Amino acid sequence: MKKEIILTGDRPTGPLHLGHYVGSLQNRVRLQNEHTTFVMLADLQAMTDNVDNPQKVRENVLQVAYDYLAVGIDPKKTTIFIQSLISQISELTIIYLNLVTVNRLKRNPTVKTEIKQKGYGENVTAGFLMYPVHQAADITVVGGTLVPVGEDQLPIIEQTNEIIRRFNFLYKTDLLKEAKGLVSKIARLPGTDGKTKMSKSLGNAIFLSDDPDTVAKKVMSMYTDPNHLRVQDPGKVEGNTVFSYLDMFDPDKAQVESLKQQYQKGGLGDVALKRRLIDVLNNLLEPIRERRKIFEKDPAGVMKILLGGSEKTRAVAEQTMQAIRKVLRLDY
Repeated sequence: MKKEIILTGDRPTGPLHLGHYVGSLQNRVRLQNEHTTFVMLADLQAMTDNVDNPQKVRENVLQVAYDYLAVGIDPKKTTIFIQSLISQISELTIIYLNLVTVNRLKRNPTVKTEIKQKGYGENVTAGFLMYPVHQAADITVVGGTLVPVGEDQLPIIEQTNEIIRRFNFLYKTDLLKEAKGLVSKIARLPGTDGKTKMSKSLGNAIFLSDDPDTVAKKVMSMYTDPNHLRVQDPGKVEGNTVFSYLDMFDPDKAQVESLKQQYQKGGLGDVALKRRLIDVLNNLLEPIRERRKIFEKDPAGVMKILLGGSEKTRAVAEQTMQAIRKVLRLDY
C-alpha cells in the first residue's frame, strides 16, 4: 500500500528550468512510483502577483504541463490538476481564514521575504498575504500528508499544521491529518550569474525547453572566477558556477575532480570548461526536448489529461469537504 498522499506543484508563470529539475521534478518522478501523488498547476496563486496579466498564467498552464510530461511525470501514476478548477479549495480557504490572524500571516517568514523581494511594503494585497492559507487548503483538500518543498517553504507547512491543529481542537475532531515537509537533500542550483537562486524573473535560468544554441549561449555567459584571466592562471573552484553545474550534472565524477585539480593549478581555460558543460547539459536535455516536442504537437490531448486529473481531484476534494461541512454543521 502507498503510505503517503503527496501534494506538490508549481505556479504557471513560465516554463520550468534546471533548478526545478534538480530541486523537485526528478524527485516527483521517483515518488510517483511510491506514493499517491497529486501535482497542481497553481494558476490562482500565480494570479497573486500576475493579476494584471491573466493571459500569461493561462498560456503557461500548458507550458508547465509539457515540461511535467517531458521529464517523466506519468498521468497514469500522478494526478495532474488545475487549481482553479477545484472550487472546493476556495471554499476551504474561506473556512481556514477564520482560523488564522492577519498578524500571524504577516509574521510568516516565507511571506515576509517575498513581500520584501517584490517591494510591496504596505501595498501588499490581501490575496498575496493569505496565500499560505490557500496552500493549506490545497494540501488538506486531497488529504496530503507529505509535501516536497524547499527549505524556505517550511514555514508554509508549519502554518498549515497550525491551522489543522486549530481546526481539530476547535471542532473536537481528528479529521485533518498534519503534513510533513519533504526537503530535497540536493543543494540549490545557482543561477547562471552565480547568484544563489535560479529564477525566471532574475533572467539567470536555463530552461528545460531551451534549444542547444541557447544553452550554449547561456553557459558561455556563466560566472566563473573573475580573477582567472589567463589559461595558465590558477583558478578557484569554490563559488565557480560552472563547477557547481558539473558537480550536479556531469556523470563522470572522476573526470570532474581531475578538472578541478587542473583548474586550481592553472592550465585549464574557462572556455574549454564551459564547452564540456554545454555538452553535458545538452546530453541531459535532448531527450526531454524531444519528448516535449511530441506533447507540444497535441495541446488538446495534454489539456484532456489536465481536465481528467482535475475531475479526479474534484471527486477527492468533495469527499473531504462533505466531511468538513458535517463537522461545521454546514451539511444542509
